[in-house]
Amino acid sequence: MAENSAMDRFYSVIPAGGIGSRLWPLSRADAPKFLHDLSGSGRSLLRDTWERLAPISGEQRVMVVTGRAHRAAVEQQIPELADVNVVLESEPRESSAAIGLAAAILERREPGVIIGSFAADHVITQSEAFRDTVVQAVNAADAGYIVTIGITPTEPSVGFGYILTGDALDIPGASTAMVAKRFVEKPDLETAKKYLKSKKYLWNGGMFIARADKLLEQLGKAEPELLAGLLELAEAWDTPRRGAVVDQVWPKLKKIAIDYTVAEPAAVDGTLAVVPGDFSWDDVGDFASIAKLHSTGRGSELAILGKNARVLSDSSSGVVVSQSGRVISLIGVKDIVVVDTPDALLVTTSEHAQRVKSVVDALRLGGSGDVL
Repeated sequence: MAENSAMDRFYSVIPAGGIGSRLWPLSRADAPKFLHDLSGSGRSLLRDTWERLAPISGEQRVMVVTGRAHRAAVEQQIPELADVNVVLESEPRESSAAIGLAAAILERREPGVIIGSFAADHVITQSEAFRDTVVQAVNAADAGYIVTIGITPTEPSVGFGYILTGDALDIPGASTAMVAKRFVEKPDLETAKKYLKSKKYLWNGGMFIARADKLLEQLGKAEPELLAGLLELAEAWDTPRRGAVVDQVWPKLKKIAIDYTVAEPAAVDGTLAVVPGDFSWDDVGDFASIAKLHSTGRGSELAILGKNARVLSDSSSGVVVSQSGRVISLIGVKDIVVVDTPDALLVTTSEHAQRVKSVVDALRLGGSGDVL
């Protein structure tokens, strides 16, 4: 179909879930990372995501899927969000359930709709390049493909998964679309260097665009019981029966990522396409990512986040997040990570930032859930 027709049927979906445990103690169950300003834009990651997507699909065609506990915060940060486009999860059930439910609801409301799923907690700049990439992905989806956006690597990162690209696809309005041959888990450094040199691999940005019916069809092949539950929920969603059906069906849905139910099976079937994204992107997965976002490239700066932060620094670099109001003094420390909150203090380095999740796991096992 023509580009305008495809874009007219496009709906943006923002899954706003996940605690972001590698960003503890800043990110917690009651204040996950998507509600924080981590990029220095003056807006939360969620608000930045809205600002990026609303001009593409239109404000009335953006749906947010989030937990019941976060409804007030989400609506406060996005007052333009239509009430009908707020989908609340009673408890986390992973991305297949979240994105699949959005697809099922929207397909029931508007048969033939094309949806794009974009995480609420990523940092993306170069909005025009992002928009152009999304338009190509929508056109490829309209041609029947399940589409992912792969980020053009700028370094041999070991923190991201990769996508192996194949032959170019001849799709009108999607000139850079290629076959996505397979997904690769996070590699070691030497393997990542080989991927970068080959120019055949893209970072997996976790963005998926597809006709809702195609996405549901693929999901149903992998998990028929999960699909049946989602369709039952969608049938009741816009009726007075919603609450009762959600309470009955949602807790029984299988927890599984959409990578395993849709993306990877589509790659095996040859129905997954990838459009390269030549824009700046970061999933802000740990404090090292935050330090990098605020870096000028000189390697000697200290990023300071937090209102009224009181930080004194002498020959130090890294990132400080201050929420306690206490004075923090740093002398001669490099690549330091300090997160100071009223009830918890984290001190580590950028090199070990990925290990913060193990601290969260230990606190949970040790019965210290009050600080999580």
